Amino acid sequence: MFDCCLFFGELSRAMEGKKDARGEAHFVGMREELIEAKRSLRTLEGRDVLVIYHLETFYAMDSYCYHEAGALQTGDIEEGYDPKEKSPVAMWLSKGPKQRVHSITEANGEVYVKLSEDPQRLDSDFYQGERGKVQRASIEAAKAAKAAKALQEKKSR
Repeated sequence: MFDCCLFFGELSRAMEGKKDARGEAHFVGMREELIEAKRSLRTLEGRDVLVIYHLETFYAMDSYCYHEAGALQTGDIEEGYDPKEKSPVAMWLSKGPKQRVHSITEANGEVYVKLSEDPQRLDSDFYQGERGKVQRASIEAAKAAKAAKALQEKKSR
């Protein structure tokens, strides 16, 4: 399983500036269905987006980790805290936006995602689309080769 830290406080702050994104809002599911699933992968306009329900809040972000292309859908959520509560002490410093987040809205029990139109290139953009698919496959092949080599070495001992 791939482990990646998702810092929801930072994600929540990043989303605040994205709520005015223009473009089409895409239906991603019914509220109750998404709550039950906790994490749901959707492909919107060729972009793989992860819809997350955490601490009674929906989030939408690129579905591959920005630094190793791992599937965030199977990653661990660490360092999570309620973004609605103000922390008395800063817990960590951000290196700036790395993972693209998208705005998410609800209406009549339906949940919609509007893709970010922020022109700033973010690290998670690298693993999106057809080009990203090739990059992800290359990384997975390298990991598999490394694991096979380690197994071979273990057997030869």
